[in-house]
Amino acid sequence: MWRPRSFLLAGLILILASLQPAWGQAPVPVIFWHGMGGHLGTVVQALVTQFNESQSAYRVEAIYKGSYDEVVTAAIAAYRAQDPPHLVQVYEVGTQTMLMSGAIYPVYQLMSDHGYQVDWESFVAPVLSYYSKDGNLYSMPFNSSTPILYYNKDAFAQAGLDPEQPPATWDEVEAFSRQIMERDAASCGFTIQWPSWTMIENMRAWHGLPIATQENGFAGLDVELLINDEFGRMHVGKLAEWAKSGIFQYGGRGGSSDPLFLNGQCAIFIASSAAMGTIRQAASFNWATAMLPHWGEPYEKVNSIIGGASLWVLKGARNPDAYAGVAAFLHFLTQPEQQAFWHKETGYIAISNPANELLEREGHFEANPDQRTAWAQLTYSPPTPHTRGLRLGNFIQIRDVIEEELENIFAGTKTAEQGLDDAVARANRLLRDFADLYR
Repeated sequence: MWRPRSFLLAGLILILASLQPAWGQAPVPVIFWHGMGGHLGTVVQALVTQFNESQSAYRVEAIYKGSYDEVVTAAIAAYRAQDPPHLVQVYEVGTQTMLMSGAIYPVYQLMSDHGYQVDWESFVAPVLSYYSKDGNLYSMPFNSSTPILYYNKDAFAQAGLDPEQPPATWDEVEAFSRQIMERDAASCGFTIQWPSWTMIENMRAWHGLPIATQENGFAGLDVELLINDEFGRMHVGKLAEWAKSGIFQYGGRGGSSDPLFLNGQCAIFIASSAAMGTIRQAASFNWATAMLPHWGEPYEKVNSIIGGASLWVLKGARNPDAYAGVAAFLHFLTQPEQQAFWHKETGYIAISNPANELLEREGHFEANPDQRTAWAQLTYSPPTPHTRGLRLGNFIQIRDVIEEELENIFAGTKTAEQGLDDAVARANRLLRDFADLYR
C-alpha cells in the first residue's frame, strides 16, 4: 500500500545519499615539506593545525625534512621521481635555482587560478622584491629575517657606557669594544653570525652598494661579483685588523658563534633578527637591539636585505585537486592574525604592512621595542636595484667560497685584497657555469 510519508522519507534518503560524497568525503591532503626543527617546527605545526581546524576540505600535512639543504635535495629527487610535495620551503639562496628549474607553479598564478585577489603591494617591499620576477611573486615569503645588532646592556653598564645607547657606527663599535675589554666587562667586543650574509651582502646593501652586476643578478644571468672594490677591501680589512687585536672574535659559519654572545664572552652580536627567540630563552643578562652599524659618509644608508626562506609550489604532484588547498593555505598564512602570531612566536618579521599595523594597534612594538628593529631597518628606505635582494645562480656554493676566503683573511693567511680577489674569481666561475647551463 502506498503511503505518502514513507515515499517522502525514501526520497529524502535518496537525496541525502546523493549528497554523501560531498558531505562525508575525507579532506584532500596537501603535502608540505619544511626545514624548521625545534621551537620553530612547533610553531609551524601550530599554524598548520589552525588552518586544518578552520575548514574541512583540505588537510595540510607538514613534514620536517631536515636542514634547508636536505629539504631542497629531497624536493629535487621527488620531482624527478614524479612524486613531489605540493609545497616546499626553500631558503633564499636557492631562489634563482628554483626560478630556472621549470618545476614550479608560480604563486601569483596559483592564487589567481583559484580566485584569490591578493594585494601584493601590501607586502613589505624588500620581501616582495626578493621573491618577485617581472613584477610577479613566484614564491610566498614565509620566514623572513634581516641581520640586526644585539648588545649586552649589563656589560655596557659595567664598562661605564650608557646601556641605552648602542653603537650606531663602526667607529663606535671599535671604541665601545675597546672600553668594554679594558674594563673587563667582556673578553671580546663583538662577534657575528652568517659571515657572508651579515658582513658582505647586508653591509653592502646597508651602504647602498651593489653586491654584483646586472642589478645583483635580477637583470640577467651574465653576472659578476663586485665585493672586492674599495669599500669591500676597507670593511673586511678592518674586520681582519680587529680580529688580530681581539676586538672581533670569529665564531664560525651559520649560527655557530651564538655561544660567544650568550655566555657573555662578546658584548656585541650581529645576527639574524630570528635569533631573538634563542637569545630571549638563553641569555642570563639584560640585552637590547639596534640597527646595523654604518660607516657614515660618503656612503648613504639604505635598507638591509632579507634572509630566511619562502614557500614554493611544485608542479606535477599526484593529486592536482590539492592545489586549491595550497592556495587556501597560503592565503591563510598571509592574513594579519597569522603573521602577527608567527612574528611574536619566532622573531621573524611579519611580511605584510597590515600585519605590522595590527601589531602596532595591539601595542606589541611598544611593549617589545626590540622586535621593531628589523622592521625599521628593512623599511629604512625604498629598496633600490642594489638593495632589493640577490638573484645569483649557484648561490649556495658562492656563499661557501666567500666564507672560506673570509676565514683565510681573518686567520691572517691572506690580505683582505687577496682574499676578496680570490673570492670574486672563484665565484665568477660558478656564475658563468650557471649561466652556461641555463643560457
